[in-house]
Amino acid sequence: MAAEPDILDELRQLRARVPQLTGSLAASVDGLVLAHDTPGVDPESVAALTAAALGVAVRMADATGQGDLRELLVRGVHGYVATYAAGSTAVLTLLAQDRVNVGRLHLEGRRAGARIGELVDAEAAARPPAGHP
Repeated sequence: MAAEPDILDELRQLRARVPQLTGSLAASVDGLVLAHDTPGVDPESVAALTAAALGVAVRMADATGQGDLRELLVRGVHGYVATYAAGSTAVLTLLAQDRVNVGRLHLEGRRAGARIGELVDAEAAARPPAGHP
Protein backbone atom coordinates (compact mmCIF):
# COMPACT_ATOMS: atom_id res chain seq x y z
CA MET A 1 0.00 0.00 0.00
CA ALA A 2 1.53 3.26 -1.16
CA ALA A 3 -0.24 5.31 1.53
CA GLU A 4 1.16 3.21 4.41
CA PRO A 5 4.15 5.51 5.19
CA ASP A 6 1.84 8.54 5.24
CA ILE A 7 -0.65 6.75 7.48
CA LEU A 8 2.13 5.66 9.85
CA ASP A 9 3.40 9.24 9.94
CA GLU A 10 -0.10 10.43 10.88
CA LEU A 11 -0.26 7.82 13.67
CA ARG A 12 3.10 8.99 15.05
CA GLN A 13 2.07 12.65 14.92
CA LEU A 14 -1.15 11.77 16.71
CA ARG A 15 0.82 10.06 19.46
CA ALA A 16 2.94 13.20 19.87
CA ARG A 17 -0.22 15.34 20.19
CA VAL A 18 -1.86 12.99 22.72
CA PRO A 19 0.88 11.63 25.00
CA GLN A 20 -1.57 9.37 26.86
CA LEU A 21 -2.03 7.22 23.75
CA THR A 22 -0.56 3.76 24.18
CA GLY A 23 -1.24 2.61 20.63
CA SER A 24 -2.91 3.42 17.34
CA LEU A 25 -4.01 1.39 14.37
CA ALA A 26 -5.49 2.10 10.96
CA ALA A 27 -7.40 -0.81 9.44
CA SER A 28 -9.90 -1.57 6.74
CA VAL A 29 -13.48 -1.97 7.94
CA ASP A 30 -13.16 -5.71 7.33
CA GLY A 31 -10.20 -6.04 9.72
CA LEU A 32 -7.04 -5.80 7.60
CA VAL A 33 -4.20 -3.78 9.15
CA LEU A 34 -3.14 -0.76 7.05
CA ALA A 35 -0.59 0.67 9.50
CA HIS A 36 -0.01 0.48 13.24
CA ASP A 37 1.90 1.87 16.18
CA THR A 38 0.87 -0.63 18.86
CA PRO A 39 3.78 -1.65 21.08
CA GLY A 40 2.92 -4.72 23.13
CA VAL A 41 -0.39 -5.34 21.36
CA ASP A 42 -1.01 -7.66 18.40
CA PRO A 43 -2.26 -5.37 15.59
CA GLU A 44 -3.99 -8.17 13.67
CA SER A 45 -6.05 -9.11 16.74
CA VAL A 46 -7.01 -5.49 17.40
CA ALA A 47 -8.00 -5.01 13.74
CA ALA A 48 -10.13 -8.17 13.78
CA LEU A 49 -11.81 -7.19 17.05
CA THR A 50 -12.40 -3.69 15.71
CA ALA A 51 -14.17 -5.15 12.66
CA ALA A 52 -16.37 -7.31 14.91
CA ALA A 53 -17.21 -4.39 17.21
CA LEU A 54 -17.99 -2.19 14.22
CA GLY A 55 -20.47 -4.75 12.94
CA VAL A 56 -22.44 -4.56 16.17
CA ALA A 57 -22.09 -0.78 16.49
CA VAL A 58 -23.27 -0.17 12.91
CA ARG A 59 -26.32 -2.35 13.53
CA MET A 60 -27.02 -0.55 16.81
CA ALA A 61 -26.80 2.90 15.19
CA ASP A 62 -29.03 1.75 12.35
CA ALA A 63 -31.61 0.06 14.58
CA THR A 64 -31.93 3.16 16.76
CA GLY A 65 -32.10 5.60 13.85
CA GLN A 66 -28.80 7.33 14.67
CA GLY A 67 -27.47 7.25 11.11
CA ASP A 68 -24.02 6.24 9.88
CA LEU A 69 -21.53 5.23 12.54
CA ARG A 70 -18.91 7.88 13.27
CA GLU A 71 -17.14 6.55 16.36
CA LEU A 72 -17.15 3.93 19.05
CA LEU A 73 -15.76 4.32 22.59
CA VAL A 74 -15.04 1.54 25.08
CA ARG A 75 -13.85 2.33 28.58
CA GLY A 76 -12.10 -0.32 30.63
CA VAL A 77 -10.59 -0.18 34.09
CA HIS A 78 -7.17 0.68 32.64
CA GLY A 79 -8.14 2.97 29.78
CA TYR A 80 -9.99 3.52 26.55
CA VAL A 81 -10.35 2.00 23.11
CA ALA A 82 -11.73 4.54 20.66
CA THR A 83 -12.56 3.83 17.02
CA TYR A 84 -13.25 6.53 14.44
CA ALA A 85 -14.48 6.34 10.86
CA ALA A 86 -11.62 7.03 8.42
CA GLY A 87 -13.11 7.59 5.00
CA SER A 88 -15.42 5.10 3.36
CA THR A 89 -13.39 1.92 3.86
CA ALA A 90 -11.13 2.37 6.90
CA VAL A 91 -11.16 3.01 10.63
CA LEU A 92 -8.73 4.41 13.17
CA THR A 93 -8.52 2.67 16.54
CA LEU A 94 -6.76 4.37 19.44
CA LEU A 95 -5.69 2.89 22.77
CA ALA A 96 -5.35 5.38 25.61
CA GLN A 97 -4.58 5.49 29.31
CA ASP A 98 -7.44 6.04 31.75
CA ARG A 99 -6.13 9.54 32.54
CA VAL A 100 -6.49 10.78 28.94
CA ASN A 101 -8.63 13.86 28.36
CA VAL A 102 -11.50 12.21 26.45
CA GLY A 103 -12.45 15.48 24.74
CA ARG A 104 -8.91 15.82 23.42
CA LEU A 105 -8.89 12.15 22.41
CA HIS A 106 -12.06 12.70 20.37
CA LEU A 107 -10.83 15.94 18.81
CA GLU A 108 -7.49 14.48 17.71
CA GLY A 109 -8.98 11.09 16.81
CA ARG A 110 -11.59 12.67 14.54
CA ARG A 111 -8.98 14.85 12.83
CA ALA A 112 -6.58 11.95 12.31
CA GLY A 113 -9.41 9.71 11.12
CA ALA A 114 -10.39 12.30 8.52
CA ARG A 115 -6.79 12.62 7.31
CA ILE A 116 -6.28 8.86 7.14
CA GLY A 117 -9.59 8.54 5.33
CA GLU A 118 -8.39 11.04 2.72
CA LEU A 119 -5.18 9.04 2.21
CA VAL A 120 -6.96 5.69 1.92
CA ASP A 121 -9.75 7.01 -0.31
CA ALA A 122 -7.26 8.80 -2.61
CA GLU A 123 -5.25 5.62 -3.04
CA ALA A 124 -8.40 3.60 -3.79
CA ALA A 125 -9.48 6.17 -6.39
CA ALA A 126 -6.03 6.06 -8.06
CA ARG A 127 -6.09 2.23 -8.40
CA PRO A 128 -7.19 0.90 -11.79
CA PRO A 129 -10.43 -1.11 -11.73
CA ALA A 130 -10.08 -4.86 -11.22
CA GLY A 131 -9.23 -6.67 -14.44
CA HIS A 132 -7.48 -3.68 -16.04
CA PRO A 133 -3.69 -3.54 -16.49
